[in-house]
Amino acid sequence: MNATFGSAAAQLVPLAAKDLDENKVTPGLLGFVIFALIGFSLWWLMKNMNKQFKKIDFEEQPQRTEQPEQSERAEAASAASGSEGPGSRKG
Repeated sequence: MNATFGSAAAQLVPLAAKDLDENKVTPGLLGFVIFALIGFSLWWLMKNMNKQFKKIDFEEQPQRTEQPEQSERAEAASAASGSEGPGSRKG
């Protein structure tokens, strides 16, 4: 370690922590770079996914809405004819 870095580090030590343990392992620069790359990758993935979703174009089919009168007539007609739905059994 050169003298300039040593004296600068000695001045910054009180700012970092009062009890500096030199045996303590910290993530350091490599941990920050990896974390930044993961963050950048996530940002790029979200941006790309948004672009792909905007390319999707489809026509939504309207939902069928039956009038209540028509459904009541259909139920009355099926009850009068005695027909039952598929899969139902008497017995």
